[in-house]
Amino acid sequence: MSVGRSARERVRAELTKEITDLARRQLATDGAGGLSLRAVAREMGMVSSAMYRYFPSRDDLLTALIIDGYNAVGEVAERADDGHDPADRLGRWLGLCHAVRDWALAHPHEYALIYGSPVPGYQAPQETLGAAGRAVTVFGRIVADATAAGALRPPPGLPEPPAAVAGDARTLREILPGETDTAVFLAVTAWTGLFGWLTMEVFGQFENVIEERRAAFEHTMRNHAALMGLRG
Repeated sequence: MSVGRSARERVRAELTKEITDLARRQLATDGAGGLSLRAVAREMGMVSSAMYRYFPSRDDLLTALIIDGYNAVGEVAERADDGHDPADRLGRWLGLCHAVRDWALAHPHEYALIYGSPVPGYQAPQETLGAAGRAVTVFGRIVADATAAGALRPPPGLPEPPAAVAGDARTLREILPGETDTAVFLAVTAWTGLFGWLTMEVFGQFENVIEERRAAFEHTMRNHAALMGLRG
């Protein structure tokens, strides 16, 4: 009996992967808003009713694609950090940035799904949060390690965060525990700066503007590191 169940599980896993692979291809041609279970079923030679046994709705399929995308970003971030000397906080930050950029450029439609415009009518469920937090957890670990080593020293003269965002700083300390309000918001500035650059690049906004993009990207990420006070 257990052998039969195992075989069925393997078949289900293979079909689920085939469905999500085809759905990712559909993202490239029709975008997330055009994702259709019927179209995927047609391409697989399945009837729609059979498709609903794997994904009861379009939103369930979107959720699976979003989780896969976040996990892919998280995996490349974790791998990049594991490949650096833990004491080289600046190198870890730059390695993380380049790894995420390389993934985004290689998977622009998946990047657009998780970091682009919201899909009309879709509300991401709580189950996406764990995968979404993987990459930022790596970043938080780099910042925390730098603080513990006394290697996070923001430049003097920066404005203090306004009192109105003090509550936000408390919430963000779940990712950046023990940091000052200033350090928290400098880190947020760096993180949003990373994805701001990637969004401009992935969506073609640097065409005929910045040609040496990899060098310009590293220069920008080093500037963010300097603003955070992240020392080499």
